[in-house]
Amino acid sequence: MTKIMFVCHGNICRSPMAEFIFKNIADTKGISEQFVIASSATSTEEITGGIGNPVYPPAKAELARHGITCEGKRAVQLKKSDYNKYDLFIGMDSANIRNMHRIFGSDPDSKIYKLMSYTSRGGDVDDPWYSQRFDIAFNDIYDGCAALLDKLTKK
Repeated sequence: MTKIMFVCHGNICRSPMAEFIFKNIADTKGISEQFVIASSATSTEEITGGIGNPVYPPAKAELARHGITCEGKRAVQLKKSDYNKYDLFIGMDSANIRNMHRIFGSDPDSKIYKLMSYTSRGGDVDDPWYSQRFDIAFNDIYDGCAALLDKLTKK
């Protein structure tokens, strides 16, 4: 079983989109039982009094447009102790990668990767919080998740 943690800044847009897109693709292929999928934030901005905010409404709406639900998901923060619980930590942009290294202290088992590195395009998944282009974020995340799943199932 492969355990994957998708990571972004606040865990209300990109990383929950990746969590539920990946789950959907794996479920469609009939291989969801091979994975444990979660998502988290490198910041505490979307967590107040220990309770995380729900998925940002435009991100939730974009998922729904594609028949994907994220009901019940709330933001959680990535913790140093997560390093030993997951096989891969997939960040959305370079800042996420830097922050994961800061939180974990190091990456001795080479578990940290950028989602778009699995595609031929590379680069970052731009933050739709700022651009309001949840459609572009969805497409980039879908392509990254499909490529990641393809790589993992070809091992």
